[in-house]
Amino acid sequence: MAWLTFLPLAGWLLLFVIIPTIMLIALSFGQQRGLGTIEFTWTFDNYVRAFQWKWLKVLFDSVWYAFLTTVICMIIGYPVAYYIGRSPERMRNLLLTLVMIPFWTSFLIRTYAWITILSKEGFLNAILMSAGIIPEPLSIMYTPFASVLGLVYNFLPFMILPIYTSVERLDNAMIEAAYDLGAGPVRAFSQVIIPLTRPGIAAGALLVFVPSIAMFAITNLMGGGSVPTIGDVIYKSFFAGRNQPFGAALGTLLLLIFIISLWLTRKQREDS
Repeated sequence: MAWLTFLPLAGWLLLFVIIPTIMLIALSFGQQRGLGTIEFTWTFDNYVRAFQWKWLKVLFDSVWYAFLTTVICMIIGYPVAYYIGRSPERMRNLLLTLVMIPFWTSFLIRTYAWITILSKEGFLNAILMSAGIIPEPLSIMYTPFASVLGLVYNFLPFMILPIYTSVERLDNAMIEAAYDLGAGPVRAFSQVIIPLTRPGIAAGALLVFVPSIAMFAITNLMGGGSVPTIGDVIYKSFFAGRNQPFGAALGTLLLLIFIISLWLTRKQREDS
């Protein structure tokens, strides 16, 4: 009776994945004729417009933000995940709980907390000025730095957890064999530990990179929209600009990027 198990999954995929995707693609071939009026003319004008340099630059900026966020999360997250994965078992649950504590609060609360910390009258500037390190408040908020900081803070656990899973499964015999064969710490790390934890690295990179591209709330709240992102343009096309077909075309291109990312990740896993 395996089909009884498959039916709920198929229904879930049909209702929440397949039908919305078909509707998105179909909408991208329409034209906005008035407020709330869409004519399905099956035109490629929205895609032609999407490939104009103005919108391509927004897409490239979004990909760059996501790539930078992924790299920083990997640099910070790998040592943390490795330390947790190699800690005594009685300590792992505590350390994992500390990683997950930020998710016990609302996303907006976490974001506004950083706004309070980084603003000109915020906690960070107050500490630096009282210590005499800076003569006047730093303008950190509403900059690309603030946007990347917000993205890294919110997506860092998504990098730590998959890598931790791979580190936890490491075979100590493989590492000890590398040392017995004359490998030093750096060589053992680069040629044994990294390849064995590559699936976790790939999974973490995917979990951070894909949502970072379309995350417009953080870049708006902390970046002040100083550098528009593709998610922000899609949101405004649907709600402010009242050009839903164009927003759907951008969403379809974004979906294509997600599919390519998934394919590259799967190919990397197969090669490893």
